[in-house]
Amino acid sequence: MAIDMIEYLNARKMGIKEYSHYVSQGRNGYLPFLDGVLENIDIVSEVDLGIVDIPLRKVKGTYAYLRSISFARNYMPIMDVNSEFAVKWQQVYSIQCKAGLADPIKVYEYLNWYYVIEGNKRVSVLKYVDVYSYPAKVTRLIPKYDENNKDIRIYYEFMDFYKKTGINDIWMSNEKSFSELWEIIKDYKPKSRFVEEAERFKYFSSAFYYNFRKAFYDLGGDELPITTGDAFLDFLKIHGIEEEFSEDEFKDRIWRLLSELRYYSGQEAVDIQQVPKLKTQKSFIGKITNWGHAEKLKIGFAHSSNSKTSSWVYSHELGRKHLEHTLSDGVETVTVSDLPESSDAVPILQKMVDDGCNIIFTTSPALLKPTLKVAMDNPGCNFLNCSFLHSFKHVNTYFGRIHEPRFLSGIIAGAMSRTSKLGYIAPIPEVDILSGINAFTLGARMVNPGAELNIKWLELIGEEIDTAQATRELAELGIDIICHHNTLVDRSFSKEYGVYTIKENADGNYEPENYLAVPIWNWGIFYEKYIRSIQAGGTRLGVGNLDVGRVRNYWWGLDSGLLDFFYAKSKVPPETSRLIELIKTAFISRSFNVFEGPIYDNKGELIVGEGDELLREAILSMDWLVNGITGEIPDKSKYGTISDLSTGKIV
Repeated sequence: MAIDMIEYLNARKMGIKEYSHYVSQGRNGYLPFLDGVLENIDIVSEVDLGIVDIPLRKVKGTYAYLRSISFARNYMPIMDVNSEFAVKWQQVYSIQCKAGLADPIKVYEYLNWYYVIEGNKRVSVLKYVDVYSYPAKVTRLIPKYDENNKDIRIYYEFMDFYKKTGINDIWMSNEKSFSELWEIIKDYKPKSRFVEEAERFKYFSSAFYYNFRKAFYDLGGDELPITTGDAFLDFLKIHGIEEEFSEDEFKDRIWRLLSELRYYSGQEAVDIQQVPKLKTQKSFIGKITNWGHAEKLKIGFAHSSNSKTSSWVYSHELGRKHLEHTLSDGVETVTVSDLPESSDAVPILQKMVDDGCNIIFTTSPALLKPTLKVAMDNPGCNFLNCSFLHSFKHVNTYFGRIHEPRFLSGIIAGAMSRTSKLGYIAPIPEVDILSGINAFTLGARMVNPGAELNIKWLELIGEEIDTAQATRELAELGIDIICHHNTLVDRSFSKEYGVYTIKENADGNYEPENYLAVPIWNWGIFYEKYIRSIQAGGTRLGVGNLDVGRVRNYWWGLDSGLLDFFYAKSKVPPETSRLIELIKTAFISRSFNVFEGPIYDNKGELIVGEGDELLREAILSMDWLVNGITGEIPDKSKYGTISDLSTGKIV
């Protein structure tokens, strides 16, 4: 009796289409084969993993060339319908439909991709009917470790993750991601009592990751140039592991995550405001629109520290009080302090929403992830995070070009130093601090080309020093002027702020002698202009439909009033004062850029060419120190960072 070949014909049609697509681009349309992949690759060992359920989407090719020419790159068959191969393929399909295939295939695994040794037709049929996974006898081929090959570095991280979890269907494209995922799931315990301890990670993969992946693809995530694992890790960082949610809630969260991840498609416009453009006066239409909505805006401020111990929080609280004073008829403010810099901050932020806050400012970059989670769950509330790095659709970010007043500080330090040896006491190597250090040094060397800067980091891995120790170590190097804390708000916070000369006291310790200059944050300027824009209808309250939501980042400088610069005119020479005022005016008119070439780093390499200037992305990505600085940047990867989300990026 003749065999009905309809399914083979359908599969072959899919294969021919795939094959033709690649050939039309001048590329090989056949299935990849392992012998070709491993050419010039040094395999150091083979490991028998036994029988493992492998995700069929990770089956990339076959073992030998002669098998590869029977299939297109999508594993669909391309052999003639009258061939013996076609008949056998159709028979395998019939077995799968009637009883289901059961015999394991045999594969090699290389870089978390699988290449079939035995069972190519089974794989083709299973892919055709869209089966997720299938048992295979797996032999892992381990390449020689290559420090210069990112794929191999990530693969070694994956092997360590696989050894701990047995999870093989999650892949990430960034280094450290597997260790980050391990830290999130290592204590995972399923709520189902029927899952044994040894199977908990496989259960996590099948019950949680598989559902995420399905929803992610259903919503168009496969169009993004990142792996599903990258997106999944971001989802866990933001939302954590939650098992009690409805399917609609799950999909809604993934949909909102996708709105952030679409940065990678290059289609999302980002509005970076480097000068204030906020509308502050109501138009006639705006007045009509807001007629009948005269209730006060409730505005929340959330701090990771408190105004009694932190000059940073104190400066934001001054901004909040300025807002209350200037807009007393239209706003009500609330503040919460000492929030944990972790997901434990989520219920606190959620309570602020539940208590009626229309707008919430979180004033620490370390609060970014909990802010993003609560913002995704509450799209009717405006969230803004004070950070210098990320741009988001759910959370607008705001910060200042602190390198501008830092440059002015450097001019004064360079002009006033008797030894031409300057010190800089810095906390940790975040990018705003690095750009500030470099700007300070460029300012100093503009007026004193022989000036040298020595950095002391207060927090190093395995070592912490206090300001007194750092000051002593700098003084012993012959340094006579130091730059330290930014904000001059209350000397009880710290007597070491801004730029100051040092002296040895009666106890043999070093302390500030003359205060010369300090950058100032005027957060009230930003808060007032932003809220006035809400009131005038120039900025929307609630992002609502994310299709029309706007990614916005505020990055203001001296020209906006957000930043200012104070210096002791009585102690600074008149010619230096004139130079300061001249350059400050140039900053305000935006006719001067601190980072204009030529600029060399402290290793003698040209970083910014003659006539070139660094723009925002480069300034906020600095991983180098300018010429004239003694010292190195500590390994930033060892610090907790706010920049470990794929969803946000510097733009």
